[in-house]
Amino acid sequence: MASLAPAAPAEIQNERGNPHWTGHPGDAALDHIPGEDGWPLVGTTFMQLSDPLGFGSRMERTHGRIYRAKSFGRRGVTLIGPDANELVLFDRDKLFSSEQGWGPLLNLLFPRGLMLMDHDSHRLDRRALSIAFKPGPMRAYAGQLDADIARGVEAWGQPGAAQTPIRFYNAIKALTLQTAATSFLGLPFGPEADKLNRAFVDMVQAAVAPIRRPLPFTAMGRGVAGRRFMVEYFTRLVRERRASPGQDMFSQFALATRDDGQLLAEDLVVDHMIFLMMAAHDTITSSATTLFWHLAQDQDWQERLRAECRAVAGGDARAIGYDDLGKLELTELAFKEALRIMPPVPSLPRRALRDFTFGGYRIPAGTTVGISPASVHADPALWPDPERFDPTRFTADKVAARHKYAWVPFGGGAHMCLGLHFATMQTRILVNHILTRYRITAEPGYAPRWQAWPIPKPRDGLRLTLQRIA
Repeated sequence: MASLAPAAPAEIQNERGNPHWTGHPGDAALDHIPGEDGWPLVGTTFMQLSDPLGFGSRMERTHGRIYRAKSFGRRGVTLIGPDANELVLFDRDKLFSSEQGWGPLLNLLFPRGLMLMDHDSHRLDRRALSIAFKPGPMRAYAGQLDADIARGVEAWGQPGAAQTPIRFYNAIKALTLQTAATSFLGLPFGPEADKLNRAFVDMVQAAVAPIRRPLPFTAMGRGVAGRRFMVEYFTRLVRERRASPGQDMFSQFALATRDDGQLLAEDLVVDHMIFLMMAAHDTITSSATTLFWHLAQDQDWQERLRAECRAVAGGDARAIGYDDLGKLELTELAFKEALRIMPPVPSLPRRALRDFTFGGYRIPAGTTVGISPASVHADPALWPDPERFDPTRFTADKVAARHKYAWVPFGGGAHMCLGLHFATMQTRILVNHILTRYRITAEPGYAPRWQAWPIPKPRDGLRLTLQRIA
């Protein structure tokens, strides 16, 4: 369990020019915590980037569930386990800064995204933006998503074709970009799609680039250029939506107000929308790909989900209305299991604002502190036979028997993902339209290699075969 030391004279604040910034603790301040510093200059950075899950597993076996490592030029501490997840995510004592944890990775790319805000400023903006996820707007998004996904999925397999091999990740990514353009932005999928997609890809890849300055010809340079394009694009759009709003999510954001009735500043709306588009676009692509990969291997569960979709839609119909999506209970269990096996955000960083003690180790203010949902999701003490796909792990009785923070793909506490219900809704619609049209299979013995960072994806695009059944 954790205990808090007395507060430092001044809480650590954002390091960008703030006079109260007291800096990071010296390396010697973490000498008492077991771990390793890796190679000269680069530390453990490349080991973590090349195989983060393997690196974390080895560090935990060697040093225990609290260990230090040195990446991106700084020593930091990783805490493993559901109690650690609860300490950091619930953060009842406001001990940790999310902005300062994510900031070194994302400040040049996604400044002021909701995930990069703390405490009162986070609470106020989250409350203002939550209007976009209320039942009325969600119902409108569901209708648009259903039409777009039905049209996109139908085009994957030509009528009369017995089997159609596709790169499933690539197909889902293109489809989620299209649905983001329509349901998020209220735009038809047009010629600017490639530019939007390239900007998103460059920004996400830059987040974990070893070179952190936006120099020409570097990943960070491309990421910052992508951000410039997005800022110009969304600034024009927010002005259009304020003048003529629609039912899309951007219109909801553009008209969001604080408690005093004032509209959010234009540049703040832009920053929030860029971050949300990135989060929704890439994380839904990743998690849906994981789900269908496991359904391709487990035909029994695939058939159970197909039968559920047909039963809820009724007869030969495919469309499922917004009010009936919640009846896809087995689909929800399967989605949760996919998120357990491959969480789209495998680790979460914070920075300690004050000294604290956890697991018998005193950790000083200023330390970068990370938790690992991926490690906890694979813990056999919590999840017997953790590599096996088993959606029944999420029946109500089994959930009640587990630690509340044993499953945290959407984070937790004040920073629980604002769009989690949107992600679940979109996944249900995807499952319905795909499984009622196709049987999905993989070649015997096929095992894709996965890139874990910055968001998990199959390196080869995931080769699956779609056999049209209706």
